[in-house]
Amino acid sequence: MTGLKKIIPRRFGYYLRRWRLYLRGLTNRGNAYHCPLCNHSYRKMFDGGFDLPVIKKMQIIGAGRRKSVICPGCNSTDRDRLLYVYINQCVDINKKSRILHIAPEPALAPFLQKLAPDNYVAGVKYHEGFYYSKNVKLFDIKAIPYDNESFDLILCNHVLEHIDEDDKAMRELYRVLASGGKAILQVPWSPLLKTTVEDPSVTDEAKREELFGQFDHVRLYGNDYPQRIENAGFLVHIIDPNSLFNENIPAERLAINLNEVIFVGEKQT
Repeated sequence: MTGLKKIIPRRFGYYLRRWRLYLRGLTNRGNAYHCPLCNHSYRKMFDGGFDLPVIKKMQIIGAGRRKSVICPGCNSTDRDRLLYVYINQCVDINKKSRILHIAPEPALAPFLQKLAPDNYVAGVKYHEGFYYSKNVKLFDIKAIPYDNESFDLILCNHVLEHIDEDDKAMRELYRVLASGGKAILQVPWSPLLKTTVEDPSVTDEAKREELFGQFDHVRLYGNDYPQRIENAGFLVHIIDPNSLFNENIPAERLAINLNEVIFVGEKQT
């Protein structure tokens, strides 16, 4: 794939990836699972993630190898579909709402853009291979180039664990969030840790895997994560995913991880 990235134009590679997913989805249609993001049903979901000793030892939520979690058609993950359900049920969005999507997941981006077609902004620090479209803006989350209170909803899903000085990033997210707005701030975290483990001097990829669970993570969050969000100014809500599902919206058929709580930061009016 590295060689292809050098040969194939990035825009062409992006659409080639989408076509491959479309064909894979067609060959896996069935009724065992349903993906609300691409609105198709499938005979199976694919396994996803990877395991490291620290992930099992620290029981990290939002990480590790997971069975039947990747949609064959749109490549959405269990957490993508969880956030889709939460936003649909619990977030008041209309076409005038302003949405900021950090490091946009390809399966979630079309859904959010459809909610607010003229006011959706996707941003990332750098383009990654064929993963992002050409419309994604480039900027640093620690210096977001938008005015105060520019957005009504922010989605920052498994990003902060990659950011050194995450407190600066959280304060920037708070700054650009409008009064009454919500920021969904998901991270992998360990329920066994009282406080977050981080060491800026650790730059070796193997050591980061050993300590934090991934080669490009700079910390492993613990039970103090909500307090860290509060320190940036947010009022924190912790959403139990079990409250979002019932017999009409079965978590099993959507392949949802019911252990992954949703961290929502609200900017009070």
